[in-house]
Amino acid sequence: MKVSKLMFLAVCAGSFASVGLSADKKLKIGFAMDTLKEERWQRDRDMFLAKAKELGAEVLVQAANGNASMQISQAENLLTQNVDILVVVPSNAVTAATIVDKAHKAGKKVLSYDRLIKNADVDMYISFDNEEVGRMQASYLVSKAPKGQYLLIGGSPTDNNAKMFRDGQMQVLKPLIDKGDIKIAGDQWAKDWQSSEALKHTENALTKTGNKLDAVVASNDGTAGGVIAALSQQKLAGKVLVSGQDADLAGCQRIVEGTQSMTVYKPIKLIAERAAELAIEMAKGQATSKDLRMVNNGKKDVPSILLKPVQVDKANMDDTVIKDGFHKKADVYKNVNKAGK
Repeated sequence: MKVSKLMFLAVCAGSFASVGLSADKKLKIGFAMDTLKEERWQRDRDMFLAKAKELGAEVLVQAANGNASMQISQAENLLTQNVDILVVVPSNAVTAATIVDKAHKAGKKVLSYDRLIKNADVDMYISFDNEEVGRMQASYLVSKAPKGQYLLIGGSPTDNNAKMFRDGQMQVLKPLIDKGDIKIAGDQWAKDWQSSEALKHTENALTKTGNKLDAVVASNDGTAGGVIAALSQQKLAGKVLVSGQDADLAGCQRIVEGTQSMTVYKPIKLIAERAAELAIEMAKGQATSKDLRMVNNGKKDVPSILLKPVQVDKANMDDTVIKDGFHKKADVYKNVNKAGK
């Protein structure tokens, strides 16, 4: 639900009171990240740091590499270093509520980055429209295969985004499932978004169906890689539709090679730079009311900025991911024979 500027300012009048930063004090941001093992999150970190530096702020980064307990300890450490605000990519959407509580006790606000922290008094949330990501994935596959056997591979069950992607996917798929046009050959989640988990689930589904799969709704490019590895073993890569997300280089390479059908591109520069600006505004007590919606996290309606994702396949790869400079054309097409471009 969209909110007016006046409504938002009324809701947040107390939350964005001045935190008393002196004019000559260099603002310090604590960035508590879930992981830096994936290409996508390295980009977030680098672009966030660059924008914050441009705006005169210092950023302290900690990455928990999927360990929720470690992330809580790292957030505590950042707070002891007297950061002015915490920006959190939660490893676990539920247990990260502890981070919010600790930050608020220390008098610091929390910006939930990309993934929503659940059941907590989060000050703000910035992400892409994650249900729309799921709708894009499912809609693309359905446009190519309106009937058939589908395998669903979700992300980490502790990641709220994974559940939102699934909600969006099912908005498209459920009517067709109810009609009997689409049959679900398997519905699984990939622990910690591991490609090895996706590979295992796909192998099981292929065994169960006798290699008769029409499409796999893989929730990101990492899991898509695992799916395609399993399909390749059965010489089915490129014959079974596979979705993805994040526009990772490997995913984009598979798309132009023909083994992955699509990805959802979320311009990282857009979210990282806006988040850096937003964190500084929040730390300075400067309320923002631009492009806000309210997203319920189980405890409250969280003021949120939801950015628009972009559907990408072979046809528009050059006009989106490459045109934006997200990947170089030579890198995306390096495995494709020039005669086949």
